[in-house]
Amino acid sequence: MLRVQSPEGTKRVDVENNTCTAELFEKVFNVFEYSGYTFTLHCKRDWSQEIISSKGKTISTYGLKHGDMIYLLPQNVGDKPSKPTENVKNGTATSTVSLPSTSLLSFGNATGSKIPTRSNVEEDQVDLQLSKMDGTVKRKRDPKNCLHGDNSSCIHCLPLEPYDPAYLKELNVKHMSFHAYLRKLSSGLDRGKYANLENISCRIKPGCTNHPPWPKSVCSKCQPKAITLNSQAYRHVDNVVFENPNLVERFLHYWRVTGRQRMGFLYGRFDVHLDVPLGIKGIVAAIYEPPQESTRDSVRLLPDARQSVVDQLAQKLGLVCIGWIFTDLITEDASKGTVRHFRNAETHFLSAQECIMAGHFQSLHPNPCRLSSDGYFGSKFVTICVTGKQTRHVDVFGYRIIEGCMANCCFSNLFKNKYIPVYRYKRGSTIGQHPPVGLQAFQ
Repeated sequence: MLRVQSPEGTKRVDVENNTCTAELFEKVFNVFEYSGYTFTLHCKRDWSQEIISSKGKTISTYGLKHGDMIYLLPQNVGDKPSKPTENVKNGTATSTVSLPSTSLLSFGNATGSKIPTRSNVEEDQVDLQLSKMDGTVKRKRDPKNCLHGDNSSCIHCLPLEPYDPAYLKELNVKHMSFHAYLRKLSSGLDRGKYANLENISCRIKPGCTNHPPWPKSVCSKCQPKAITLNSQAYRHVDNVVFENPNLVERFLHYWRVTGRQRMGFLYGRFDVHLDVPLGIKGIVAAIYEPPQESTRDSVRLLPDARQSVVDQLAQKLGLVCIGWIFTDLITEDASKGTVRHFRNAETHFLSAQECIMAGHFQSLHPNPCRLSSDGYFGSKFVTICVTGKQTRHVDVFGYRIIEGCMANCCFSNLFKNKYIPVYRYKRGSTIGQHPPVGLQAFQ
């Protein structure tokens, strides 16, 4: 017999010495008639030596004997109750616990914010412009196969949908545009009425009342779904261009003088890309280089007190942060002006650290979308790498992390240090040599 003391009183439970602690939690749950496992059990009055719910640990593991007292501490999403204090009254010691006024078993959104609906999502200007376009690919009359007049049409000259796989293969487009993918979702009989884009989450779902809260226990209802990285059929950005070639030349000047790597943020705007059906093109107007420490093989991003001022200035100029750019250049022959070529399908395109950083930046710049219940889906934030190409000359390559990989890269605790690593790797290492299914390349 064990006595369980709680703010609601003391009750008894009957257990055996070899009873597992998980069964003890179930007995306490039934005795107090709680609606969920929103409590913890402790061996001492000061709430130390917590009893962990486990099927491998027994009552005897914690040295509990017949008639011992254990202490129940309710858990809630609000402030933690203060520790018990000893009050002496009429010569007897009593324990008093101050608890919050809110319900101990209530769960909900602490901020009280409402989930945005499809009607009040403010999408980007380029998305509104593309949603009003027809998007179909016009075809001329085929003189060999079309046997009709000029005012008629047949299967050989009917307009093609923007997601037509044969037409995209003819254009050598590996990934359809995001708005072409939206047209594909709305091409059925319901016209996309029930189409919904769900963001991938790798977090434990809160509020599960079937067991003690994480990390003490987890079930199939609250654990995140398994993620399989596959090639994504669409991409949010199809092309990135620079308004002026001098932008890249000024950015590369630091490497040419010091031999150290450099990174910067791309500020510009998004526009319609006419070479891809319903495509989006990023136009870079400026490169902002934040405070950073760089070496021949790495870059560290430092805290920037001027970031808010830069964003306000960009907003007044009609610009937004559309991506980030970094160099990875090693001189091969200074007399010829050649650089090494070591990023390819045989080695790697982006290292693991670079993918994590790109996914972190993409999560900070979500893409507003009316077809998502969260009000956003994916990101238009791009990653530009300046490195050597096969001809040993400097070239610019663009990438983007897909949604599944981006969800796995949202490790906010990696970016709480004073110095934020942008990328750090060893030359010739095997990092990133697996098939790049989590990357999307564009022109």
